[in-house]
Amino acid sequence: MSDESSIPTRVYPADLLRDFSRRVFTHFDVPDEDASLAADVLARSDLRGIDSHGVARLRTYYDMLEHGRINPRPRIRVVRESASTATVDGDNGLGLVVGPKANRIALDKSEDAGTGWVSVCNTNHYGIAGYYVLEALARGQIGWSMTNTTSLVAPLWGAERMLGTNPIAIGFPGRDEPDIVIDMATCAVAYGKVEIAKRRQEPIPDGWAIDAAGSETHDPDAMIEGGALLPLGSRREQGGHKGYCLALMVDVLCCVLSGANWGPFAPPFALRQTIPSRSVGKGIGHFFGAMRIDAFIDPDEFRAQIDDYVRTLRATRPAPGTNGPLVPGDPEREAEGVREASGIPLVLPVVEDLRAISKAAQIPFD
Repeated sequence: MSDESSIPTRVYPADLLRDFSRRVFTHFDVPDEDASLAADVLARSDLRGIDSHGVARLRTYYDMLEHGRINPRPRIRVVRESASTATVDGDNGLGLVVGPKANRIALDKSEDAGTGWVSVCNTNHYGIAGYYVLEALARGQIGWSMTNTTSLVAPLWGAERMLGTNPIAIGFPGRDEPDIVIDMATCAVAYGKVEIAKRRQEPIPDGWAIDAAGSETHDPDAMIEGGALLPLGSRREQGGHKGYCLALMVDVLCCVLSGANWGPFAPPFALRQTIPSRSVGKGIGHFFGAMRIDAFIDPDEFRAQIDDYVRTLRATRPAPGTNGPLVPGDPEREAEGVREASGIPLVLPVVEDLRAISKAAQIPFD
């Protein structure tokens, strides 16, 4: 959950933001059903406190659609499949539409075959990885979700951007206790947190980023203007090789397996980002997995064990100065409860972006 508590904010009902997003997408001839789906993905991000991937990104989607860089009416098709697998071509559509539809294919295949695995090419930014595992959990399945992104991350001991933030999400359903929802980038920190530091005019911590020369930096501008994020773990001594390997794994499953662009050849998500020198595939890639629990074990037994796991973690003796361990998904669940009741806080730069979209598209907002 992002922390912008020192920046002035305005609070908006989630339904207002969802409807505004939907109308922005239909403004560009995105079909109503697809526009509603895309708006739902953004709204879930904002509700769960992942502010960097909600309506804060609407300006970028607007720009890409306005300049014809995203196909508003894609013909999404399966180009190869087996009983439990598929490769999907997203026809350069909104990732917020291609992703959910490809994820449903994985879930449907899992219901029929026990597991479902779908790799996707020719798509775009798909929002938060966690959205897709929440859809699997709603159907009582274990869900997996990954995507590659525009390159922002240096490989271990590298001095330039070669990999995306390449998030991984997986969800395990509980019974009486909350589901376990793991949703993490494979870099040291989300790019959005560097943007937050820039807005707050604050330095960034050790181990987050390097500058254009490859030296570690505390200046968010130095990272944004030609620098790079570091992999999860940052340095070799702190496990940076592990984050690097995880990011590479995501690239292979999302891109090499589907025929999308991997590594530094991933196309940009924003107009201001540099277009790669060459293409090695089509668009960016996603990867979705679904597992029907009764294909492996009795579902009640599995859920009871997940409950026991959660309770055991919560009973851990707290480290000094803490309230004890979090269970993956706790911060997002807490944010969702608060924001469903009280609304979505938006920092003023985001509000100004939405107002600019409102004026340009003549869609009422504020």
